[in-house]
Amino acid sequence: MADGRYRGERIPVSRLAPGVLLLGLLVLTSLAVGSRSIPLATTWQALQGADLHSDAALIVRQLRLPRTLVAILAGGALGVAGALLQALARNPLAEPGLLGVNGGAALAVMAGVVLLGLNTAQQYMLCAFAGAGLAALTVCLLGQASRAEPLRLVLAGAGLSMLLASLTGILVFNTPPEIFDHFRLWAAGSLASSGLAGLGAPALAIGIGMAVALLIAPSLNALALGREVGAALGANLKGIWLAALAAIVLLAGAATALAGPIAFVGLVAPHIARWVGGPDQRAVLPRAALLGAVLLLAADVIGRVVAAPEEIAAGVITLLLGGPCFILLVARLRPLQA
Repeated sequence: MADGRYRGERIPVSRLAPGVLLLGLLVLTSLAVGSRSIPLATTWQALQGADLHSDAALIVRQLRLPRTLVAILAGGALGVAGALLQALARNPLAEPGLLGVNGGAALAVMAGVVLLGLNTAQQYMLCAFAGAGLAALTVCLLGQASRAEPLRLVLAGAGLSMLLASLTGILVFNTPPEIFDHFRLWAAGSLASSGLAGLGAPALAIGIGMAVALLIAPSLNALALGREVGAALGANLKGIWLAALAAIVLLAGAATALAGPIAFVGLVAPHIARWVGGPDQRAVLPRAALLGAVLLLAADVIGRVVAAPEEIAAGVITLLLGGPCFILLVARLRPLQA
């Protein structure tokens, strides 16, 4: 059968080794650099629990370790969510930030804070899931309606993003100053205010979303051959869409709740994953997760280094780097191939 080549192959874990090594180096760099540089030996001792009350240990364990974990979780989630959206829509420009999924989560979180007085991480997560779900459903319906015209979907998604951003702005400018200051940092993609205590629920949601994505990867390969061919191969198209939609909601919602509406990570990571290892979704998804974590963590490190002793939010860096990538991809636009 046409998709037998996908089901019969195994993707060697060793192919992920370069990305894992790069991520490990970035983790060490993230823990060591910032407004105050800390030697690697001291950083390692702080992680092992030595001299917990020293300034270096407090900086590493309470400030840099949480933001490093946030970057890995959110970046990995956005990479996989972007790969799923691109596979569903058969559109190389699909991405949670560009198509309004992250914007829907951000609007829902802000509405919960301003209109309902919500103030806990769990409540933010529920709002983010609801907003991401509605936006993702809209995007998927647009994808089904514009299956042969990738740019139409991107334009519709861009319009949805602008609408959601406008509604969010209306809420923001009618909030008390303390809420506005917190939201301003979160909306820019700053990872500095996150702590270890609030990582449990987002990490669980991201883990479930990634597991669902990996389970449906062979079916996504069949779907990439076209709806008619996929159905002829026995793929449950409705089930694939529902499972993928649930995974996108969990991944994009949790990532947005953690790090704000980060753009372009979900666009670039899947493209690099396919360029490195081909279009098989069983290989694309783990690579996209790894590369998404690398991209967001690298953006956070760059933002801390180039403006030291101040910093530039990671979301701003991803916009600066992702904009040219998006222009290049539009110039070389081709439908996704199986």
